[in-house]
Amino acid sequence: MEQAAQRKIIHLDMDAFYASVEQRDHPELRGRPVAVGGARERGVVAAASYEARQFGVRSAMPSVTALRKCPELVFVKPRFEVYKDVSRQVRAIFAEYTPLIEPVSLDEAYLDVTHNLPQISSATRIAREIRAKILAQTQLTASAGVSYNKFLAKLASDYRKPNGLFVIQPHEGPAFVAGLRVGDFHGIGPVTAAKMNELGIFTGADLREQSEAWLRQHFGKAGGYYHAIARAIDHRPVEADRVRKSVGSETTFERDLSTEEELLAGLQPCLDDVWDHCQRTGVLGRTVTVKVKYADFQQLTRSRTLLGLVPSRELLARVSHELLTSLLPVPKGVRLLGVALSSLDSGEEAAGRQLAFPF
Repeated sequence: MEQAAQRKIIHLDMDAFYASVEQRDHPELRGRPVAVGGARERGVVAAASYEARQFGVRSAMPSVTALRKCPELVFVKPRFEVYKDVSRQVRAIFAEYTPLIEPVSLDEAYLDVTHNLPQISSATRIAREIRAKILAQTQLTASAGVSYNKFLAKLASDYRKPNGLFVIQPHEGPAFVAGLRVGDFHGIGPVTAAKMNELGIFTGADLREQSEAWLRQHFGKAGGYYHAIARAIDHRPVEADRVRKSVGSETTFERDLSTEEELLAGLQPCLDDVWDHCQRTGVLGRTVTVKVKYADFQQLTRSRTLLGLVPSRELLARVSHELLTSLLPVPKGVRLLGVALSSLDSGEEAAGRQLAFPF
């Protein structure tokens, strides 16, 4: 615990990213409930503005449901290239402060600023500077959480959204966690929270009273994770983006998904992240893997290895969709989806073998 408390971790999360970009670029949408998605996304909401969220509109929600909740909802077609460009701008700002950047998605990342490039002693000051630069350069807001581990930094960034900054000091961590409802914990979805409530666990303090053996008995492998976070313990390092044998992306959803439309829509951000990495690095791969984690933390993967490198996002999406639909209908709610590309090969090596695949 002492070693973890010495770290300085920042979690940065762009506020309603896709929808905010659209409101920035289209002034007539500002202040209005906006959903990115629509027919192009198989009638599913890919992202919702905060104005839309006030009506209960959420990502991965079928469009017909969203319109029923908010008849004034405005649908906008997604522009993923624009979102990627903004994401690159934001990550360039991060890189001014630390090389230890762990992107979670286009709009979210962890930074380890324990030893930072400007040699600023205060992680809170760094978070303020980053948020100010993001606003000045992109006209978009970001929320930040500062703490001594990833779990608490993530909780902190959610605590004052949108456009907020919250700090959890080392001496505050255990008490902060104890006062939270278990449903507010990152990593505990609605189904698991409901099961905990049935077992008499409503808060972090209730969770902390349970032994690790008891938690593993009721929640499997996840029990060890729950035992640790109930004590504000998380030793996971910030893993910098680097050359890897595979590239992957995962999304954990605010609520469990169950329909084909919801699942295919939920896969889109993962596909964007993986293909963005391929474009940035010039690395392609042959093996596509889709990961599904259910509400009870049971996990399944399906993979397919192609004869040649995957040359386009379209093919990556098609194979991923086929792998995902092979698991339908899902027997229970899905809390996480992921896509990975492995058997990687650089663009130069591919060209050397006369593989004329376009980027």
